[in-house]
Amino acid sequence: MNVSVILLTYNSAKSLHKTLTSLTRLSDDIHAVDSFSSDETVEILKSYKVRVVQHEFENYGKQRNWAITNLKTTYDWQLHVDSEEWLSEELIENIKKLDEKELVGINGIMIQRLVVFLNRKILHGGMTPIWHLRLFRSGCGKCEEKKYDQHFMVEGKTIKIEGYILDNVCTDLSEFILKHNRWSDLEAEEYLENLKSKSGASPLMIKGKLFGNSMERKRWFKEGYLKLPLFIRPYLLFFYRYVIKRGFLDGIEGLIFFTLQTFWFRFLIDAKIYEKTTQKKNRSLP
Repeated sequence: MNVSVILLTYNSAKSLHKTLTSLTRLSDDIHAVDSFSSDETVEILKSYKVRVVQHEFENYGKQRNWAITNLKTTYDWQLHVDSEEWLSEELIENIKKLDEKELVGINGIMIQRLVVFLNRKILHGGMTPIWHLRLFRSGCGKCEEKKYDQHFMVEGKTIKIEGYILDNVCTDLSEFILKHNRWSDLEAEEYLENLKSKSGASPLMIKGKLFGNSMERKRWFKEGYLKLPLFIRPYLLFFYRYVIKRGFLDGIEGLIFFTLQTFWFRFLIDAKIYEKTTQKKNRSLP
């Protein structure tokens, strides 16, 4: 099966070579939406004969949907990846083997995401298998209208395919902290906006379902987590992932990852929610 690829980039020079090496093994129609990088990102993209367009970044959901709407891809199927991700050999071969005749009535393909942290694959703590919809027919898929932690949605049936999109979540710990500090702002803002919203969930939003597909179940658990008390829930989540789901089996890298990703990041979000709520109350005082 022939596939077009859509790649989001911004100052991605450190990770691009590995990403593009795997993507060029799958497709000859790769499109990059770059958010006006100031490093060598665009030069690297062009050296791999990637079609580059630049578009101002507002948030991930809007950037992805802009790409879906505006890019003219060659093939009927499009694969969406980020600049720090690459494809496993198994995934490349399995996508190539797909037969269009066997995909009649199928509009989306679910792929497993495998986190790589400090050069170690994180295999425990509930981090695998995590299925994402990344490959779908053009015209059938869109991205959720969320500021952070978005998923693609598709109209129609989906199937699963073996192989991984490997996600190198940071080149170093300083980058990890900078990214997650920025994402914690988005998560806190969205949490507070949802509390005030009277219109309910956006139509472009996956609704949580305990007995739905893997993304709907994940969203159901996330919705349950957000109903727990501030500052208590990060401790509970860390205990669940590191102890009950055996994240400790991922060694020192696992200890660092689950402490930062599961506890520190979620605690920081709660702290920013508290800060914003307190500031608003203080402004209303006489």
